[in-house]
Amino acid sequence: MPQGQPSVVPDDGLTTRQRRNRPLTIVHTGPGKGKSTAAFGMALRAWNQGWPVGVFQFVKSAKWKVGEERALKVLGASGEGGEVVWHKMGEGWSWVQRDPASSEDAAREGWEQVKRDLAAQTYRLYVLDEFAYPMHWGWVPVAEVVEVLRDRPGSQHVVVTGRNAPAELLDFADLVTEMAKVKHPMDTGQKGQRGIEW
Repeated sequence: MPQGQPSVVPDDGLTTRQRRNRPLTIVHTGPGKGKSTAAFGMALRAWNQGWPVGVFQFVKSAKWKVGEERALKVLGASGEGGEVVWHKMGEGWSWVQRDPASSEDAAREGWEQVKRDLAAQTYRLYVLDEFAYPMHWGWVPVAEVVEVLRDRPGSQHVVVTGRNAPAELLDFADLVTEMAKVKHPMDTGQKGQRGIEW
Protein backbone atom coordinates (compact mmCIF):
# COMPACT_ATOMS: atom_id res chain seq x y z
CA MET A 1 0.00 0.00 0.00
CA PRO A 2 2.20 2.87 -1.19
CA GLN A 3 1.54 6.14 0.63
CA GLY A 4 -1.43 4.61 2.46
CA GLN A 5 -3.45 4.06 -0.70
CA PRO A 6 -5.99 1.20 -0.59
CA SER A 7 -5.52 -1.52 -3.18
CA VAL A 8 -9.28 -1.51 -3.94
CA VAL A 9 -11.76 1.38 -3.94
CA PRO A 10 -15.33 0.08 -3.65
CA ASP A 11 -18.05 1.43 -5.91
CA ASP A 12 -20.32 2.32 -2.98
CA GLY A 13 -21.08 5.95 -3.77
CA LEU A 14 -19.18 7.25 -0.71
CA THR A 15 -16.79 10.15 -1.01
CA THR A 16 -13.20 9.77 0.15
CA ARG A 17 -14.02 11.87 3.23
CA GLN A 18 -17.08 9.74 4.08
CA ARG A 19 -15.09 6.55 3.68
CA ARG A 20 -12.21 7.94 5.78
CA ASN A 21 -14.56 8.90 8.63
CA ARG A 22 -16.46 5.60 8.74
CA PRO A 23 -16.45 4.12 12.27
CA LEU A 24 -14.40 0.94 12.59
CA THR A 25 -14.74 -2.20 14.65
CA ILE A 26 -11.27 -3.54 15.38
CA VAL A 27 -10.36 -6.86 17.00
CA HIS A 28 -6.97 -7.89 18.43
CA THR A 29 -7.03 -11.60 19.18
CA GLY A 30 -4.83 -14.69 19.21
CA PRO A 31 -2.53 -16.42 21.71
CA GLY A 32 0.37 -13.98 21.40
CA LYS A 33 1.32 -11.06 23.63
CA GLY A 34 0.49 -7.49 22.69
CA LYS A 35 -3.27 -7.36 22.07
CA SER A 36 -4.09 -4.86 24.81
CA THR A 37 -0.81 -3.02 24.28
CA ALA A 38 -1.72 -2.39 20.63
CA ALA A 39 -5.17 -1.16 21.63
CA PHE A 40 -3.67 1.23 24.19
CA GLY A 41 -1.37 2.52 21.46
CA MET A 42 -4.49 3.36 19.47
CA ALA A 43 -5.88 5.10 22.57
CA LEU A 44 -2.75 7.29 22.59
CA ARG A 45 -3.38 8.24 18.97
CA ALA A 46 -7.02 9.03 19.76
CA TRP A 47 -5.99 11.13 22.77
CA ASN A 48 -3.61 13.06 20.52
CA GLN A 49 -6.49 13.77 18.11
CA GLY A 50 -8.49 15.25 20.99
CA TRP A 51 -10.99 12.39 21.01
CA PRO A 52 -12.68 11.30 24.23
CA VAL A 53 -11.53 7.75 25.01
CA GLY A 54 -13.31 5.15 27.13
CA VAL A 55 -11.34 2.14 28.34
CA PHE A 56 -13.40 -0.76 29.69
CA GLN A 57 -11.24 -3.35 31.41
CA PHE A 58 -13.27 -6.57 31.48
CA VAL A 59 -11.07 -9.39 32.70
CA LYS A 60 -7.86 -8.32 34.38
CA SER A 61 -8.32 -7.87 38.10
CA ALA A 62 -9.50 -4.40 39.05
CA LYS A 63 -6.78 -4.38 41.71
CA TRP A 64 -3.98 -4.54 39.14
CA LYS A 65 -2.18 -1.24 38.62
CA VAL A 66 -1.30 -1.33 34.95
CA GLY A 67 1.04 1.27 33.53
CA GLU A 68 -1.23 2.14 30.62
CA GLU A 69 -4.00 3.15 33.00
CA ARG A 70 -1.85 5.64 34.87
CA ALA A 71 -0.29 7.04 31.70
CA LEU A 72 -3.60 7.49 29.89
CA LYS A 73 -5.28 9.03 32.95
CA VAL A 74 -2.44 11.54 33.33
CA LEU A 75 -2.63 12.40 29.63
CA GLY A 76 -6.42 12.64 29.76
CA ALA A 77 -6.23 15.08 32.68
CA SER A 78 -3.48 17.17 31.07
CA GLY A 79 -5.91 19.27 29.04
CA GLU A 80 -3.77 18.82 25.94
CA GLY A 81 -5.61 15.97 24.20
CA GLY A 82 -8.89 14.17 24.65
CA GLU A 83 -10.38 13.05 27.94
CA VAL A 84 -9.60 9.45 28.95
CA VAL A 85 -11.96 7.57 31.29
CA TRP A 86 -10.99 4.14 32.63
CA HIS A 87 -13.70 1.71 33.75
CA LYS A 88 -12.88 -1.42 35.74
CA MET A 89 -15.58 -4.04 35.69
CA GLY A 90 -16.07 -4.82 39.39
CA GLU A 91 -13.64 -7.27 40.95
CA GLY A 92 -12.39 -8.35 37.57
CA TRP A 93 -10.84 -11.73 36.89
CA SER A 94 -7.24 -12.73 36.93
CA TRP A 95 -5.64 -15.95 35.74
CA VAL A 96 -6.79 -17.60 38.99
CA GLN A 97 -10.60 -17.76 38.91
CA ARG A 98 -12.26 -16.27 41.98
CA ASP A 99 -16.05 -16.22 41.95
CA PRO A 100 -17.31 -16.97 38.42
CA ALA A 101 -20.83 -15.72 39.18
CA SER A 102 -19.68 -12.29 40.38
CA SER A 103 -17.24 -12.03 37.45
CA GLU A 104 -20.04 -12.86 35.03
CA ASP A 105 -22.32 -10.25 36.62
CA ALA A 106 -19.55 -7.65 36.45
CA ALA A 107 -18.91 -8.42 32.78
CA ARG A 108 -22.60 -8.14 31.95
CA GLU A 109 -22.91 -4.83 33.78
CA GLY A 110 -19.79 -3.61 31.98
CA TRP A 111 -21.38 -4.47 28.64
CA GLU A 112 -24.57 -2.65 29.69
CA GLN A 113 -22.46 0.45 30.43
CA VAL A 114 -20.77 0.20 27.03
CA LYS A 115 -24.22 0.01 25.39
CA ARG A 116 -25.37 3.11 27.29
CA ASP A 117 -22.23 5.02 26.31
CA LEU A 118 -22.51 3.98 22.65
CA ALA A 119 -26.13 5.15 22.56
CA ALA A 120 -25.10 8.49 24.11
CA GLN A 121 -21.99 8.76 21.89
CA THR A 122 -19.92 9.38 25.03
CA TYR A 123 -16.55 8.49 23.48
CA ARG A 124 -14.97 8.54 20.03
CA LEU A 125 -12.77 5.50 20.80
CA TYR A 126 -13.76 2.56 23.00
CA VAL A 127 -11.15 0.07 24.15
CA LEU A 128 -12.99 -3.06 25.31
CA ASP A 129 -9.99 -4.72 26.90
CA GLU A 130 -10.25 -8.53 27.20
CA PHE A 131 -13.90 -8.37 26.08
CA ALA A 132 -13.43 -11.43 23.85
CA TYR A 133 -13.41 -13.60 27.00
CA PRO A 134 -16.94 -12.79 28.26
CA MET A 135 -18.24 -13.53 24.76
CA HIS A 136 -16.22 -16.75 24.48
CA TRP A 137 -17.49 -17.93 27.90
CA GLY A 138 -21.12 -17.17 26.97
CA TRP A 139 -21.51 -14.39 29.54
CA VAL A 140 -22.38 -11.81 26.89
CA PRO A 141 -24.28 -12.86 23.72
CA VAL A 142 -22.10 -12.45 20.64
CA ALA A 143 -25.10 -11.79 18.37
CA GLU A 144 -26.16 -8.92 20.62
CA VAL A 145 -22.66 -7.43 20.60
CA VAL A 146 -22.53 -7.53 16.80
CA GLU A 147 -25.99 -5.99 16.53
CA VAL A 148 -25.17 -3.16 18.95
CA LEU A 149 -21.88 -2.43 17.21
CA ARG A 150 -23.51 -2.55 13.77
CA ASP A 151 -26.24 -0.10 14.84
CA ARG A 152 -24.13 2.32 16.91
CA PRO A 153 -24.67 5.97 16.00
CA GLY A 154 -22.10 8.50 14.90
CA SER A 155 -18.43 7.79 14.24
CA GLN A 156 -17.45 5.79 17.31
CA HIS A 157 -14.53 3.40 16.87
CA VAL A 158 -14.46 0.22 18.97
CA VAL A 159 -11.44 -1.98 19.70
CA VAL A 160 -12.01 -5.42 21.25
CA THR A 161 -9.09 -7.40 22.65
CA GLY A 162 -8.69 -10.94 23.97
CA ARG A 163 -8.00 -14.51 22.96
CA ASN A 164 -10.65 -16.68 21.31
CA ALA A 165 -12.64 -13.84 19.77
CA PRO A 166 -15.84 -15.41 18.39
CA ALA A 167 -16.04 -16.04 14.64
CA GLU A 168 -19.23 -13.96 14.35
CA LEU A 169 -17.39 -10.92 15.73
CA LEU A 170 -14.39 -11.54 13.45
CA ASP A 171 -16.67 -11.75 10.41
CA PHE A 172 -18.33 -8.45 11.34
CA ALA A 173 -15.16 -6.51 12.25
CA ASP A 174 -13.47 -4.15 9.81
CA LEU A 175 -9.94 -4.87 11.03
CA VAL A 176 -8.78 -8.09 12.69
CA THR A 177 -5.24 -8.73 13.87
CA GLU A 178 -4.22 -12.09 15.26
CA MET A 179 -1.23 -12.01 17.58
CA ALA A 180 0.71 -15.25 17.18
CA LYS A 181 3.24 -16.34 19.76
CA VAL A 182 6.57 -17.36 18.27
CA LYS A 183 8.50 -17.35 21.54
CA HIS A 184 7.89 -16.10 25.09
CA PRO A 185 10.16 -15.99 28.17
CA MET A 186 7.44 -17.64 30.27
CA ASP A 187 7.94 -20.79 28.17
CA THR A 188 11.28 -21.23 29.95
CA GLY A 189 9.99 -20.42 33.45
CA GLN A 190 10.53 -16.65 33.41
CA LYS A 191 7.99 -14.73 35.51
CA GLY A 192 6.26 -11.55 34.32
CA GLN A 193 8.29 -8.36 34.63
CA ARG A 194 7.60 -4.75 35.48
CA GLY A 195 7.57 -2.58 32.41
CA ILE A 196 6.94 -5.61 30.18
CA GLU A 197 3.77 -7.30 31.44
CA TRP A 198 2.47 -4.41 33.57
